[in-house]
Amino acid sequence: MAPAVDGHLAILAGIPLSFVAVTVLSRFIKKRQNNPSLPPGPVPLPLLGNVLSIDPQEPWLTYTKWGATYGDLVFVRNIGEEMVVVNSQYIAEALLDKRSRIYSDRPYLATLKPYGLSINFAFLGYGDEWRLCRRLFHQTFRPESAVKFRSMQIRRAREMVINLIDDPRHYHDHFATFSLSVVMSAVYGYDASTRDDPLVRTVVKALNPGTAVLTPERALMLKTFPFLLKLPDWCWGSSIKRSARASTERVNQMADMPFQYVQQHMADSSFVAQSSMVAENLRRMETQEETSKPALENALKKAATTAIGASYDTTEAILMVFVLAMVLYPEVQKRAQAEIDSVIDRDRLPTFEDRTSLPYIDAVVRETFRWQPVAPLGIPHAALSDDVYDGYFIPKGAIITYNTWGITRDEKRYPDASRFIPERFIDVGGALTDDDPAQYVFGFGRRICPGRYTADASTWSVIVTMLATLDISSAKDDQGKVISFTPTFTTGVARCPVVFPCSISARSHIHSDLVDDWRTAEF
Repeated sequence: MAPAVDGHLAILAGIPLSFVAVTVLSRFIKKRQNNPSLPPGPVPLPLLGNVLSIDPQEPWLTYTKWGATYGDLVFVRNIGEEMVVVNSQYIAEALLDKRSRIYSDRPYLATLKPYGLSINFAFLGYGDEWRLCRRLFHQTFRPESAVKFRSMQIRRAREMVINLIDDPRHYHDHFATFSLSVVMSAVYGYDASTRDDPLVRTVVKALNPGTAVLTPERALMLKTFPFLLKLPDWCWGSSIKRSARASTERVNQMADMPFQYVQQHMADSSFVAQSSMVAENLRRMETQEETSKPALENALKKAATTAIGASYDTTEAILMVFVLAMVLYPEVQKRAQAEIDSVIDRDRLPTFEDRTSLPYIDAVVRETFRWQPVAPLGIPHAALSDDVYDGYFIPKGAIITYNTWGITRDEKRYPDASRFIPERFIDVGGALTDDDPAQYVFGFGRRICPGRYTADASTWSVIVTMLATLDISSAKDDQGKVISFTPTFTTGVARCPVVFPCSISARSHIHSDLVDDWRTAEF
């Protein structure tokens, strides 16, 4: 009789649970029926959604294809996640700029904490901690403050050119050194060596493996199968756990070493440390209440580490894109060099004072941003509440992805979009147009990149210096034949060309004595 009694009890217990389930489901359906329809999108599979239809390595290609079919607002489902893909700058501004109170959050990324990357405040949810980190960052990199870095940026660009003349084969390493030396000077007051700097090596080692996992598409597997982080090391499938543990160790070292460098130099009143973001804020903290210092120091460390990571991921990739363009489009290089030669005497190098006189160089910078965007999907936002835009319902918690790649491939705006054509940003009078990709490649709203002014200045300073001093062309083999190649790219939050064959040498008027003068010059 016992099994029968248990069965009746189970039925009786199940009645209220079924009632609750039906009530919840009916309310959900009623709510969706009363709301406007979701944006159009591909038909999802049961449970899996659209995950099998998305290119996991280059999802922006899938989203751009869907944009051509469904429009500038596309709704996507991925194993329990709801995503809205924005394929136009206009809609991105309408949502992320004008409704920033709704769209300033970040989605949950299951890979963030396990890989030690939660120290990057760019991925923090919208709240008090994020606001504190952002304020500390903004104090140093706002437009008025960023100007003071210009002489240092020019100096570092010239040092990089010397490295390229001396050792052109390792151009990728010189780009990494340049991008990190600028930001490490601003953030830590650290004067990086022009080659093989130990702190630069630490940063590169920490960041190279980690950024690939910081996208919703990559994080989805760990969100779906969290047990992978608990498997014993000997078990099949535990490689994710081991790589996450190793990443955390490298990232912690990257965050701690330069921070300790500043603290040590502050003790002996180093002038360089006094002028850095970290040193200035540590001194302000000396007047704060003891209870608030740990939170402030933690926020400062996050702001500093975020600046380093963002600069490395973007500036280095932008320079790789620029060199790739110069190899593939030599006529652009010739026109840019002709403009520089017509404005600047050959006995000096360009400075920021020359920028307004070099519109074609700015057009080259803009086209470098647009042609192969280094953050093709930006960093996703999340909706803090339900919203309706243009008659479409956007649910609370939905991931909002703005498809920068799709914006740059709009043939109506950018005819022949796959080609590198700086002239598209020059009007008939020879002046720059109002279309500047910097308006969308650095993000939108309250989450827009706070270091964008410094990043733009670094990009311009190094591109104009390289064009003034170097010839960049296709590499040739021992028989003098051009070495052909098909460009390939790393993927993740940042997209960067993989090292490719090219020839980099000093221009004909750049003789050895002049290079020697640069080595000893004070900038």
